[in-house]
Amino acid sequence: MTDLILHDALPAARRRLGEALAAAGRADADAHLLAVSKTKPAAAIRQAWGLGQRDFGENYLQEALDKQAELADLTDIVWHFIGPLQSNKTRAVAEHFAWVHSLDREKIARRLNDQRPATLGPLNVCLQVNISEEASKSGVTLAALPALAEAVLALPALRLRGLMAIPAPAEGLAAQRRPYARLREALEALRERFPEAPLDTLSMGMSNDLEAAILEGATLVRLGTAIFGERSTTANQ
Repeated sequence: MTDLILHDALPAARRRLGEALAAAGRADADAHLLAVSKTKPAAAIRQAWGLGQRDFGENYLQEALDKQAELADLTDIVWHFIGPLQSNKTRAVAEHFAWVHSLDREKIARRLNDQRPATLGPLNVCLQVNISEEASKSGVTLAALPALAEAVLALPALRLRGLMAIPAPAEGLAAQRRPYARLREALEALRERFPEAPLDTLSMGMSNDLEAAILEGATLVRLGTAIFGERSTTANQ
């Protein structure tokens, strides 16, 4: 990724988001880009930061920790962990990230809560929902979602912000919207059930279906390829 490509791609992604919001009748401030920087070098993140991007999503823990160390001078970066989360990774995630989007088990929630340094304040979390009910995908089922939300809300070092999903690929706007509509409805149901909770986040939509996600209420759109170009097939996990 050269400086020139990133200087073109990031503003183009912002314009695309703005156009999608306008088409949905939503305000510009209603949704934000989460730049998915997995497998991309720290230099590319620094370039994006120089263009005003502050929120970055990482899937692979060791790769992310290496980048965080290299970019420690950029103190206003907001790091989001968006990959599968195993028990042996929770301490480092709790200590080095502001957000986790992939929480789907109470055991992991309790570990994050217990390992979150008090000096950092509560860790923002989204519950990952297996919205397309794919056997190969992580995520809590819709049926089990209320119980998990209730458990997370009882943990003082976590702040439950909303839901995340990665639906099965679909062709056409209508087909892409359906799983996102289900996720939106699930969040609305949680808001009714837990009215005191700060449930303000729908982390959904990627480079190939941003418009569908925005139409269904996305507040964080995870864009990688549209900003950084094609990814490497290898990464330091």
